[in-house]
Amino acid sequence: MSRLYDTIEPNVIDEELLQKAVEEQGPQEELGQLAKREGIDYKDVLELQLDFRNLSFNNIEVIEGLEALVKLQDLSLYNNRISKIENLDTLQELQVFSIGNNNLTALENVVYLRKFKNLRTLNLTGNPVCENEQYSMFIAAHLPDLVYLDFRLVDDNTRELAEIKYQYVIDELKQGEAQALAKLVEEQAKQKELEHHKAAYVEHLNGSFLFESMYTEDTEAARLAYLPGMADLLETYKSKFVLICENLFAYGLKEHEKRQAEVSTFYECLQEAMQDSQQQGTKIILDFENDNQGLLDVIQNMSNFEIADSKLVKYNEDLSQLSDTLMTLEMQTVDQLEEIIKDFERNIADQVSSFIENVQGMMAQCRDLENHHHEKLLEIAINMLEKIVKSEFDEEMPDDVRLLFVDKDTIVNAVNASHDIHLLKIDNREDDIITKAKSWSSSVIEEVHKNEISRNRNRVREINQYIDHLQEELDNMESLEQVE
Repeated sequence: MSRLYDTIEPNVIDEELLQKAVEEQGPQEELGQLAKREGIDYKDVLELQLDFRNLSFNNIEVIEGLEALVKLQDLSLYNNRISKIENLDTLQELQVFSIGNNNLTALENVVYLRKFKNLRTLNLTGNPVCENEQYSMFIAAHLPDLVYLDFRLVDDNTRELAEIKYQYVIDELKQGEAQALAKLVEEQAKQKELEHHKAAYVEHLNGSFLFESMYTEDTEAARLAYLPGMADLLETYKSKFVLICENLFAYGLKEHEKRQAEVSTFYECLQEAMQDSQQQGTKIILDFENDNQGLLDVIQNMSNFEIADSKLVKYNEDLSQLSDTLMTLEMQTVDQLEEIIKDFERNIADQVSSFIENVQGMMAQCRDLENHHHEKLLEIAINMLEKIVKSEFDEEMPDDVRLLFVDKDTIVNAVNASHDIHLLKIDNREDDIITKAKSWSSSVIEEVHKNEISRNRNRVREINQYIDHLQEELDNMESLEQVE
């Protein structure tokens, strides 16, 4: 399909293009200006047109850069150079899609649109694919919920014929989609479970991952595995090591639940105390307002200025007393919340300290196993060296393994190097768990104090603003009285 703009460089959907499109296509000019001044939150954009009508022959060749438009309902890519429908996965709320006058040639392109369950209107006019004699039937079969195709209503007769014609194809497609969905659900469940394990700092400890990771970077492991009796020695070591890891995994999850429960209980207590304070403050204000309801109007209408002055003085005193009472209540609230926070800090510190102590104990068990395994391995290696020196070892071994036994230093260095790598892996995992636990404790406590400071400042500001408002009314009254 030849186009007037084929000699023009293709455009790319990037931040600049999107910003320009949203600014120019705002429902009102004022909204476009607002977008220019304050920026655009693309997740709130519902409609987007990237076609010649608004942006002068965009010449877009690839659909990309639209991931942030998660709430988009209406998308027009009319009059571009697009040859494949792709990269729209995040646009799950899409209802209207116009991609006419592009370079779509394959009917299979439409299959991609099955994932958009809200899609009701599709425009493909002007694409080479429209010339396919199976075009309407194919789309009606593959997009059964589509209402309008190329500005025309998809009639029931077309749907029925399409369903019959493509029945086996659609059934097979549905089966594939169901399998893909099941796989996705499974992967998401695994990811969610992994995130839970990470939050407990024990990810991958419910198996042999740590043990196997010790040997992944151990360049001597493969050669040392040829030593006699190593298979049984390794199997025994692995089974005991993995058991400790699994115990640590179960313990970590249990402790995570305890920490989460402590946090939840704390915030419940905090919320209860704040609500109680808020209710007291509201009652104090309501009592004041009830006691002084209409007082200023009464004073303003008094003919006896002396009595009016005395009432103004009394109101001023009551206002000052109100401010003192509300501030005192806030001070009491601060003290109460401080005690709750201190208890929480102590509980969290005790929990994390106990957790770290037990982690260190279990990791020490892992190191003990490694040390014991190292001693046995070294003993086997030395005995084998002695047999080789005395020509008492006749079994075949690879050349690289035989090179370990040229002298005692070589074999001892190889065994020690393997041992050092294993210990380093154990130490690093222990440090990782402890560091994360301490970091979590610090961040939680820091956030609590930060929130309390913010709450206190906001409350003091609210009190001052309320008192200032009443004081302003009083000052206005006194000014009027002086004028009169």
